[in-house]
Amino acid sequence: MFKKILIANRGEIACRVIKTARRMGIKTVAIYSDADRKALHVQMADEAVHIGPAPANQSYIVIEKVMAAIRETGAEAVHPGYGFLSENSKFAEALEAAGVAFIGPPVKAIEAMGDKITSKKLAKEAGVSTVPGYMGLIADADEAVKISGEIGYPVMIKASAGGGGKGMRIAWKEDEVRDGFESSKNEAANSFGDDRIFIEKFVTQPRHIEIQVLADSHGNTIYLGERECSIQRRNQKVIEEAPSPFLDPETRKAMGEQACALAAAVGYTSAGTVEFIVDGERNFYFLEMNTRLQVEHPVTELITGVDLVEQMIRVAYGEKLALTQDDIKLNGWAMESRLYAEDPYRNFLPSIGRLTRYRPPAEGATDTAAVRNDTGVYEGGEISMYYDPMIAKLCTWAPTRADAIEEMRVALDSFEVEGIGHNLPFLSAVYDHPKFISGEMTTAFIAEEYPDGFDGVTLPEAELRRVAAAAAAMYRVAEIRRTRVSGRMDNHERKVGDDWVVSAQGQAFPVTLSADKAGTTVGFEGGGAMRVASDWTPGDSLARIDIDGVPLVLKVDKIPGGFRLRTRGAELKVHVRTPRAAELAALMPEKLPPDTSKLLLCPMPGLIVKVSVVPGDEVQEGQALCTVEAMKMENILRAERKGKVAKVNAGPGDSLAVDDVIMEFE
Repeated sequence: MFKKILIANRGEIACRVIKTARRMGIKTVAIYSDADRKALHVQMADEAVHIGPAPANQSYIVIEKVMAAIRETGAEAVHPGYGFLSENSKFAEALEAAGVAFIGPPVKAIEAMGDKITSKKLAKEAGVSTVPGYMGLIADADEAVKISGEIGYPVMIKASAGGGGKGMRIAWKEDEVRDGFESSKNEAANSFGDDRIFIEKFVTQPRHIEIQVLADSHGNTIYLGERECSIQRRNQKVIEEAPSPFLDPETRKAMGEQACALAAAVGYTSAGTVEFIVDGERNFYFLEMNTRLQVEHPVTELITGVDLVEQMIRVAYGEKLALTQDDIKLNGWAMESRLYAEDPYRNFLPSIGRLTRYRPPAEGATDTAAVRNDTGVYEGGEISMYYDPMIAKLCTWAPTRADAIEEMRVALDSFEVEGIGHNLPFLSAVYDHPKFISGEMTTAFIAEEYPDGFDGVTLPEAELRRVAAAAAAMYRVAEIRRTRVSGRMDNHERKVGDDWVVSAQGQAFPVTLSADKAGTTVGFEGGGAMRVASDWTPGDSLARIDIDGVPLVLKVDKIPGGFRLRTRGAELKVHVRTPRAAELAALMPEKLPPDTSKLLLCPMPGLIVKVSVVPGDEVQEGQALCTVEAMKMENILRAERKGKVAKVNAGPGDSLAVDDVIMEFE
């Protein structure tokens, strides 16, 4: 077996590969940029080599710098992870020329399948059903508009060398094609060093289902079931699961066999993924083949028990697969939630900064449940603007889909992240959504269910009563503790009352508390009572509470007169007051936020790429004002209403923070 491998990547996938290599007794080499000097993958590896400045196109995707690190460390093989150079045939060729093993497919397979234009042509020639589209090179935006009109709207504009949602746009009309074509080309060039674009028909109401394949160099190819990846935002997957709640065994078998046939036709070895669009009648169409390890591979590992990274390493070493198709059994259900450094309350725009608190739920597995968290960050570390915003992949497993969802709900509520904006509330909201619970979702789920963005969760009254009961019991504990502070005057002990009013989400719950050694009973005015048991101590940031035998997990921050609580995607200000204090609080005026309607504020930390207007310009609603780049994605900021530009405060090349004023209007 290899003695030493270099991981040509960063973040959670580099850490993931290191874990398997360590278990196999293989030494590892990390590479890192200026921004990643203190990164977790650097700390975990046996050796680390600096390869350049923070931007990926000056470090991680510069082939010669990676090759120099290989020569310096004597690594025998390279695992590319995903993104960066993972599907770059020139990198695979350079490794082959240097006599270094590539833990991935052969160069010819990368060239055939890694390029989306070529793969579409080959699939079509092989008789595989493909989505209508134009696979040739597109010269400019005018040609893109012409082609889009011939295909018929809506269309998908995609980077040929793309992946991870980079360089992808959906266009419903001519103007969107023009904007999308330019942004896709720029993103593709910056992320992959290849700005070729192709266009295909966007199939409405589709499901995104992919088949995991595994092949060796001895002619053996197997598939390891499917993954449902339909919960996507901006064409980037957010939640994945395995298996799919939509496929039947016959369709699964047909898709798996077709995926294996396609892999065999191009001489594929290693782990790879064949992606399909599946319609409501379970007709499936080849979309693309990813010649690398997928971000969402953990859910396949959880339901099959196969370590895909280990299999990739063994295949690269020349070993024959120890598994046959009959050995692959799908056991239970697995969910994966991608934790992104993005603010769901600001239309999911990227967020950067220091992780002042980062406490994932405890990992572990039993016969009935499992929690796994693949991550590349740590508490106190920095989230950089230079790379993908994904910071962790939280996975759960259980015997059934409903149980796996419930395990995920508890795990999400138990995940503590502070210092940056993050999408934990949104993930929780999806898992509670009736359409997701039923399994009847498409790739349009987020666009259809959250058309105006995400503005938080409103808990149903039954759940709100549970939160109120927990808050009342917790507040009682805190009040009793406050009565016991030192320095009290004799005979002046304060008594904690039994009657309180809990206010949350615009509702008030008058309650009466009674406590004993086993916990607290919270009685609600008008009837009903809940038994609350907890070992929560004032100051703890997480409360795990048992209410009538059902667990409730709360993220807790103390505020005057109560708590700020997060649970099931809801962010709640909960006040616990005496009846008289609650009566007076209802009379207090509400403070209004400042008026920013005449300002264009930067919604995220980023770099101004383009300013499309000048002072004095009349702008119409929806008109592009400027383009901001952050975390390898371009975001076009548009006018919300008709107006006239009075002042422009920033220009191309300027780095801005959140809420910096880009321009002002009359």
